Amino acid sequence: MWHRSGLIRLHLARIAGRVRRPPQPPAPTATFSTSTSASSSFHHNLGPFLDSSKVPPSRSLSNQAGSDGVGGECWSCGSKGAFLSCGSCRSVQPVDPAVDYFQIFGLGYDVKDTNLEGKYKDWQKKLHPDLVHSKSEKERDFAAGQSALVIEAYRTLSKPLPRALYLLQLEGIHVDEEKTINDPELLMEMMEIREAVSEAGDSQTLKKIQSQVKSKLETWSKSFQEAFDKRDFDSAVEATQRMRYYERAMEETVKKL
Repeated sequence: MWHRSGLIRLHLARIAGRVRRPPQPPAPTATFSTSTSASSSFHHNLGPFLDSSKVPPSRSLSNQAGSDGVGGECWSCGSKGAFLSCGSCRSVQPVDPAVDYFQIFGLGYDVKDTNLEGKYKDWQKKLHPDLVHSKSEKERDFAAGQSALVIEAYRTLSKPLPRALYLLQLEGIHVDEEKTINDPELLMEMMEIREAVSEAGDSQTLKKIQSQVKSKLETWSKSFQEAFDKRDFDSAVEATQRMRYYERAMEETVKKL
């Protein structure tokens, strides 16, 4: 299995054409823990694909994906609507724990077509501690906190899995990241992808594998968004569990490229 480049291409084509429908939502008490010896064997060989993706602690839920209406009175000049920094006097504001990551960038869950990196850089131009070195100690402390918050927010929202997990956390939903999926087809696919990555001898083959894995990750990211929009949190949680497998597979291809 997977010992010749022709077979690799054939299997990648098969993966590309095999798009599963999102699963039916499990019962609230359903678990994804392994219970058979065959399933345990699958998980034993998956290695790094089962590592957990970490997300920051939950923040207060905002129903608006944007900074409209967000912000208070500037501590320095008294202007209204100061958000992270004041638009009037440019003073950095104290960190507001009620502000969530989506508000910082004025985004919703689907950030694919937005300039997230550009917005991140714009905030850092206003908030980076090095840019307020001549200000008071209080404002320098504010800048350090706000800059760290923006970095944390950018890292969380820039990838689909931590972004989805964070959105669930805002709803007060805890996802057990140690829980695995008892789906032989998925587990076999992960084993085959891992073997293909291990045996790939050139960057072109690795990029083909990466492209197929990315497509699968995007499919389940869309499934998560659809389920979340419908408030179908059981299906949304299961989508994140499947996304975790594909994200770890992506990381393995990146390491070898």
